[in-house]
Amino acid sequence: MATSLDLQLCEQARQSRDPRFDGRFFVAVKTTGIYCRNVCKVKLPSVKNIDFYAFAAAAQAQGFRPCLRCRPESTPGSFAWQGAGTSVGRAVRLWYQNPVQNVSQLCVRLGVGERHLHRLFIEYMGVSPMAVHQSIRLHQAKRLLDETNLPMGECAN
Repeated sequence: MATSLDLQLCEQARQSRDPRFDGRFFVAVKTTGIYCRNVCKVKLPSVKNIDFYAFAAAAQAQGFRPCLRCRPESTPGSFAWQGAGTSVGRAVRLWYQNPVQNVSQLCVRLGVGERHLHRLFIEYMGVSPMAVHQSIRLHQAKRLLDETNLPMGECAN
């Protein structure tokens, strides 16, 4: 446990999941062997089962492994740090940039598996990635028909 941290302040920030303290300290749970960011959405563990660390590396050095939900070991501001929902947003943006990409190509670009991406789309958008992809392609085909003189066959590709 790091001694340079104000333990009371850390506990208050953990209890409230205060985003101002995100990345300033890490919470290690002794009973699970996992460490998290203070903003992690997991059920809050009991105070007696946690330690605070100023750095993710310090928690790892003590044998704790990073949480798969909040990704405390990743760089602040990275897509992994921002959470799983950012993968869905990135996927939609990438499809608008290149609607010809299929789901497997998109997964390679995002660095996630197809099954995981499907779960994320269902969780965050309520539909499958394929449904979103078809909707984007349809929207772009309609736009091409309205705004250009391209033949219908070319707009459908």
